[in-house]
Amino acid sequence: MGKIAKNEDFLFNQVYDYVLNRIECKEWNEHDKLPSIRQLALELNINRLTVLKAYQLLKKHNKIYVKDKVGYFVQSKETVPPEYSDHSIVSAYVQKSSLSEIHQSQVDYNFSQALIDPNLLPNHYLSDYVKKVFDLYPKILATYSNVQGDKELRDALAHYFIKRYKTVLDADNLLILSGSQQGIHLIAQTFIKPRDTVLFERPSYSAAIDIFRARGAKILTVDITPDGYDLDEVEQYMKRYKPRLFYLNPTFHNPTGYTVPAAQRKELVRLAEQYRCLLLEDDAYHDIYFEKKPPAPIYTFDTSGTVIYLRSFCKYISPGLRVAAMICQSSIMKSLISVKALTDNGSPLLNQKIFLHYFSSPRLQQHIDKLRIALQVRKEIMEEELNHTNWQWNSPDGGLNLWVQLPNDQSTEVLLTKSMAYSISFVPGPVCDPLKTLSSWMRLSYSYTNENQLREGLKKLIHAAK
Repeated sequence: MGKIAKNEDFLFNQVYDYVLNRIECKEWNEHDKLPSIRQLALELNINRLTVLKAYQLLKKHNKIYVKDKVGYFVQSKETVPPEYSDHSIVSAYVQKSSLSEIHQSQVDYNFSQALIDPNLLPNHYLSDYVKKVFDLYPKILATYSNVQGDKELRDALAHYFIKRYKTVLDADNLLILSGSQQGIHLIAQTFIKPRDTVLFERPSYSAAIDIFRARGAKILTVDITPDGYDLDEVEQYMKRYKPRLFYLNPTFHNPTGYTVPAAQRKELVRLAEQYRCLLLEDDAYHDIYFEKKPPAPIYTFDTSGTVIYLRSFCKYISPGLRVAAMICQSSIMKSLISVKALTDNGSPLLNQKIFLHYFSSPRLQQHIDKLRIALQVRKEIMEEELNHTNWQWNSPDGGLNLWVQLPNDQSTEVLLTKSMAYSISFVPGPVCDPLKTLSSWMRLSYSYTNENQLREGLKKLIHAAK
C-alpha cells in the first residue's frame, strides 16, 4: 500500500476515496471488517483523526457501518432514508447514485435528460438519407465496418477539422465510436489501472465518474467556475500527484454550462506536456452556442500528442445513430483500436454511412442554425420562470443545461422526491459530483421539453420547492 501524500487540503478526500475505491473494486466485500482507525493511519502515515473523519462520512453515506467495540464494516446495501422510501425510482437513485434510474422514470416534465426534443431533429430529412445510403451501398448490411471506422467518414471528418481549425491531421488520427461514452470507456480501459490518479472537474459528467471509479482510479477534483479553473491548483495536483489523465469538458460544460477561456486552454496543454498528463477533452456541445462561437478546442493547441479529443455530433442530429469521433496520435490510436476490436469489432457501418451523407450536406448547417435559435428560446423561458425565485445560476452561452443552486442549503435530493409527485424529474447535484456532495445544486435541462411544458413544469417545480 502506498503512502498518501501529506497535504491537509487533500488528505481527507484521499482517504475517503481510497476506502471507497477498495469497496467498489471488491477488494473489501460486504460485511468485511475494515482496518482499524489506528491501523489505517499507521499504514498511510497520517493522523488518526483524518481517518476517523473519513470513516464517519462513509458511514453517513451508507458505505460502511459500525459495531460498538468491534469496528467498522462494509455495508451490504445502502439504507434508503425515510424521506425517499415512498418512491421506487428515487429510492433506486439514492441507493445507486445512478443517473440511469432517474432517466427511467416516466414523467410529464423531463428536466433530467440532456437530450434534444425529437421534434427539433431532422427526422424526415434523415429518412431520405437512409434510402440514399441503401441505393449507394446495396450490400451495406452484409458486411462489418473497419474497426477504426469507415474510411470515407474519417476522410470527411478530417477535412472538416482541418478546414475549421487549421489543424494537421488525417484519417489515421480518427477513431469512429458508438457514442462518446464508449470513447471514455476505451480510454479508461486502455490507460487506467487501479490506484492510478485521475483529475476531474467538479462537478462533472456522471457517467465518466462512474467509468473511472469502476477502473479503481483515485479521483482528485478541481473546481470549474464561470472563469475556468484555478491553474495554480491544477499545476499543484499535476506536480504532486502525477495524475495519469485529466478528464475535462471545457466547452458548455456538463452540467454547469461554463466555458473555459482560450488562454487557459493553451496553458493547460503546457502544463500537461510538462507533467506528462494526458488531457481527455470531451466536447459534446461545441456547435450549440447562442451568440458567439466558443474558443477553439484544447486539442488545437497541442503539438506533442498530449490531448485526446472526443467529439460527439449526434446529439443534435440523431442520438440513435450513436456516432462520435476521437482524435489522437498514432501511438495512442493503436492501443485504442485493439481495445475497441474486443469491445464491438467496429461501430455499425450503416449508421456511419447515414451520418456521413447528412453531415456532408448543406441541410446540416441550416438545421443547426435553426436548432440554436430554438434552444436559446427554451433556455430563456426556463430563466424567465426561475427569475421568480431566489435560486442562483449563471446563464450559459450554449449547451443544454442550467446549473442551479437552491438557497439555504436546501437538499435537491429531497426536492426530487417531492417533484416526482408532480411528475417532474431533474438531476440532483451529488450525481454530478465525484465527492457526492453539492446537495443544494441541481441540473435542469431545457432541451428535451417543449415550450409550454417548460413553463408548466417549472411552475410546479417551484411550488414543490416552496
